Amino acid sequence: MRITRRNFAAGAVAASVLPGTLSSDAFAERNKGAVDVDAQSTTGGFWPNGARLAISVSLMFEGGGQPISGAGGPISEPIKNGLPDFPTNAFFSYGHYEGIPRALNLFDKHGIKVSSFMIGKAVENAPDIAKEIVRRGHEAAAHGRTWENSYFLPQDEEKRFIADCAETILKVTGQRPVGWNAYYMRNSVHILATLQELGFLYLIDEPSHDEPIIIPVKGKDFVTIPYTFHMNDISSFPMEGYNPMGYEMALKDEFDQLYEEGAKRRRMMLVGFHDRINGHANRIRMLDRFFAYAKSHQGVWFARKDEIAKWVLEHRADTPVLTDRPNSLEGLPGGKFIG
Repeated sequence: MRITRRNFAAGAVAASVLPGTLSSDAFAERNKGAVDVDAQSTTGGFWPNGARLAISVSLMFEGGGQPISGAGGPISEPIKNGLPDFPTNAFFSYGHYEGIPRALNLFDKHGIKVSSFMIGKAVENAPDIAKEIVRRGHEAAAHGRTWENSYFLPQDEEKRFIADCAETILKVTGQRPVGWNAYYMRNSVHILATLQELGFLYLIDEPSHDEPIIIPVKGKDFVTIPYTFHMNDISSFPMEGYNPMGYEMALKDEFDQLYEEGAKRRRMMLVGFHDRINGHANRIRMLDRFFAYAKSHQGVWFARKDEIAKWVLEHRADTPVLTDRPNSLEGLPGGKFIG
C-alpha cells in the first residue's frame, strides 16, 4: 500500500507508540520508497498566496485567572496555609497592566495578527484589555473558565468549564471563540467531541507536528493546530536562567530550518507568548528583532489560528488526516475512546 502524506502521520504515530506494532525503523524499512513526506501540494500551494511558511503567535491572556494562592510563578518556595501570594499575583497582573499593551503595539508595528487564548476570569477582571485585543484585529480564543486543569472533570463539567469561558469572551468582546487551549495542553479523552458540540473548529493541544492535522470526529473534520513546548516562553525560556541571546538564536534557527523545508512541504512555526513573561520590556525588544528578521523573507504568512484552521479545512488534500486512533492506548487525542 502506498503511504501518502495524509496517512503517513497516522501510521508513523501508531508504529512508534502502540505495543506489539512495528517500530519506527521497521515501519520505515517496510515502506521504503513509498513514504513521500516531501510531496508537493496537490492544490497549488500550501498556504495563501503561495506562502512558504506560516508563523502563528499564541498570546496567552491569563493574569487574573489564576488562584490567589498556590499559582506557579518565579518564586520557587510555595506559600503556606492557603494565604494570598501577593508577589505572585502581582507577577500575573503585569500581563494585563504592561505585557499585553506592549505586545499589541509590537504586533501593530510589524502588521502581525495573533491568536489570544483567554481565561474567562481574566477577561472579567480586565475587560478593556480583551476588547482592545479584538479591536486591533486579533483572534479571541478560549483557555478555560479559570487557570487550572479540567481534564479530570466529568464530561459534562468539562464541557461547562469550556462553555463558560467562551460565553464570557463572547459577552465582553463580541467574538465567539472557535479555538481551544487547555491548561498545559491536558484534556480529557472526550475533548474533541465536546469541542465539536460547542462549535469549535480547532484546538492546539497536540505538539506532535510542524503542520496542522485533521481528525474526523463523528463524520466531521476537526483541526489540530500544533502548539509548542520548545518555542514557548513558559516552558523553555522562563524567568529563571533566561538567556535573551539564546532565545533569539533559537527563534531564528527554528525559522531558518522550517523556511527551508517549506519549499517542499507545508510547514508552520509556533511562538508561545505569555502576557506576564514575554510581555517584559527586554523580551519585546528581542521579539522585535526576530519579527523584523522573519518579515525580511519572502513568502512568510503571520496568521491567526482561526485563519489557519479555515484554510486547512478548505485544502484537505494537503493535510495529514488521522482517523480512529484509540487514545486510551496511544495517549494521544483523536479517534474513539476505548475504555
